[in-house]
Amino acid sequence: MFYHRIAVNVPLSDGLLTYSHSEPLPQGARVLVPFRNKTVVGIVWETDIAPDMDTARILSVQTAFVEEKPLSQSWRDLLAFTSRYYHYPTGQAVFAALPQGLKETRAVEMPQPPLFYALNEAGRAQTPPPSRFNKKAALWDALLSGGMTMAALKQVNAQAAKLIEDWAEQGWIETTEAAKSVLESCHGQASHSEFVLNADQQKASDEIQTAFGKFQPFLLYGITGSGKTEVYFDAMAKVLAQGRQVLFLLPEINLTPQLLKRVESRFADVPTAVLHSQMAAGKRTQDYLRAMLGQAKLVIGTRLAVFTPLPDVGLIVVDEEHDGSFKQDNELRYHARDLAVWRAKQSGCPVVLGSATPSLESWHKAQSGAYRLLQLTERAHASAQLPQVEILNVGRLKLDNGFSPQALQLLKQNFEAGGMSLVYLNRRGFAPALFCGDCGHTFGCPNCSAKMVLHQRARQLRCHHCDHREPIPFKCPDCGNQDLTAVGHGTQRVEETLRAFLPKAAVVRVDRDSTAHKNDWADLYRRIADNEIDILVGTQMLAKGHDFARLNLVIVLNADGSLYSADFRAPERLFAELMQVSGRAGRADKPGKVLIQTQLPEHPVFAAVKAQDYAVFAENELNERQMFAMPPFGFQTAVRADAPRVADAMEFLNAAKETLAPLLPESVSQFGAAPMLMVRLAERERAQIFLESTSRQDLHRAVSLWVQVLQQNRDGKIRWSVAVIIIPSKYSSLTSGKVL
Repeated sequence: MFYHRIAVNVPLSDGLLTYSHSEPLPQGARVLVPFRNKTVVGIVWETDIAPDMDTARILSVQTAFVEEKPLSQSWRDLLAFTSRYYHYPTGQAVFAALPQGLKETRAVEMPQPPLFYALNEAGRAQTPPPSRFNKKAALWDALLSGGMTMAALKQVNAQAAKLIEDWAEQGWIETTEAAKSVLESCHGQASHSEFVLNADQQKASDEIQTAFGKFQPFLLYGITGSGKTEVYFDAMAKVLAQGRQVLFLLPEINLTPQLLKRVESRFADVPTAVLHSQMAAGKRTQDYLRAMLGQAKLVIGTRLAVFTPLPDVGLIVVDEEHDGSFKQDNELRYHARDLAVWRAKQSGCPVVLGSATPSLESWHKAQSGAYRLLQLTERAHASAQLPQVEILNVGRLKLDNGFSPQALQLLKQNFEAGGMSLVYLNRRGFAPALFCGDCGHTFGCPNCSAKMVLHQRARQLRCHHCDHREPIPFKCPDCGNQDLTAVGHGTQRVEETLRAFLPKAAVVRVDRDSTAHKNDWADLYRRIADNEIDILVGTQMLAKGHDFARLNLVIVLNADGSLYSADFRAPERLFAELMQVSGRAGRADKPGKVLIQTQLPEHPVFAAVKAQDYAVFAENELNERQMFAMPPFGFQTAVRADAPRVADAMEFLNAAKETLAPLLPESVSQFGAAPMLMVRLAERERAQIFLESTSRQDLHRAVSLWVQVLQQNRDGKIRWSVAVIIIPSKYSSLTSGKVL
């Protein structure tokens, strides 16, 4: 018998269990093993080991899927590092990174490379079909033009399969594998792109190309509308022309359709895999496998796509690298941007982090020389200019459902002039709360420490944290008052206000509620392209990445909300949010205007937004963080626990804190335990302790000690987690397996 260490999706210290098999199994192979009277999927992590336990107790592997290609050593190294760095069991980390099809207890069909069909020399010598048989002639012309897949040929002629079979029998057809055709098509696109880069864009692309074949992180800082995507595409085309793979990460699913349209236009013949959570499970698994086999050359996805196995990656791009969506905030709490840089180091290729408002961590690395800074200072469209930003103090103004008279006047003027407007409010629903004016009762979620949000059209109160839903009550449960008041403003209320104010304008709301279906975004883009929309009302879904040429006015309502957060990153996030949404205006011929309503006009964030000066904001914010040893000058980890009662969670954390106090490095400080700001979430109450240090290495040692102590917990009512907030920097050391 041979013994193997197998990664299993169980919450053990490392999730690696020992099983036997009659022969050695390849590392990375998928297997079925027994675990607690169930059959579960496992991944072979180590093979032919010497067991450290009684072999009579070791269970056997039930099934080995030897027909499937094993997961590569580089992929396993990535997951091993992720597990160590984020202090998460290896087995659970592995299964967090796999698509659904590979987690199921049945074999998966490995995708076959598509064949490309063309006329061979004998075929080209034949007389083409008469023009009166137009579809048959069109198919013949398509085959003359070069290799095309059967799917593409069926778009030309629905009878393509039958006709090609007939012509193949006559010896007129040749087939080639995708790899050769892709290389040729990519080379042609790289050499004959219709898009001409401006001087800044060309300089940035050239610098990226000088790093091909070696690890080099770039921070591409470009003002909104400066054409960062075209820089990505130019560098990507050169990599694809070499036959290598490109990984392109986006923060939001809703950015994918617009990007894919541009990708299809620019890289029409490049096999592309798309990976995000709204894809059908079967399609996502097949695209994952196509990438793993090297069949897909361009891989586009959201944060989980950073774990896609790529045998020959030559470039990694992280667009909107500052965006918080790259951080997973439950279970395996990884940051896709940081893992993308780690993967680039592992693969020996450049990685490009792009943003108009870079994260302060990335900006600090660029200023210190750890990243190479590339800058785009002009808008790509020749006549486009940065928008004019006005900060309006609404502290003493009478507002109409959140709108100042100035805002309504601007919207009216822009509609009459034929422009398109965006009203930005980062709160969906009709109103944030329902309130009884007689007794003061507000309707809270029974499961969370949060108010229920009024959704007028659905006639519901909803919790935006646990999704608890209730019908709108007819009366106050405390005093019986039937005159209940909606307090505050959400996107639905703003939409209704605008429809009443400008009845002839086409007003469309864009938030999570209105874009829940598969084709909603595609329909929205079509309507915008056809000039069917006059005013967009949206949340942060519309703040980034979108390029609407006719949009020339942005109104921001209630811009102050996030400044009341206890998170030290609140000013950074608000600045990025306002800069990104402001950047939607004036990206084409019409000059853009932005009106930001605030009750705190003197706050430095608004001055920086008005000046459209990221560098000044970043310098001031970094100086402040350095004074208090906050990231990126210090490092943090949050240890969290939840229980039916917050007192139990705090007692659990405090007991561990007392045990660990004499064992931790001197540079590590512990703060808490304390209830989290939102104490109750989904019927559980939460507390946390922060660990801080100016030494990354000491902090990791402290977290490891915490994990060892917490793993001894046998109280089933208490759950715990570790959220690593520290940022990798010395990537050369990280690739050697050390945690710094």
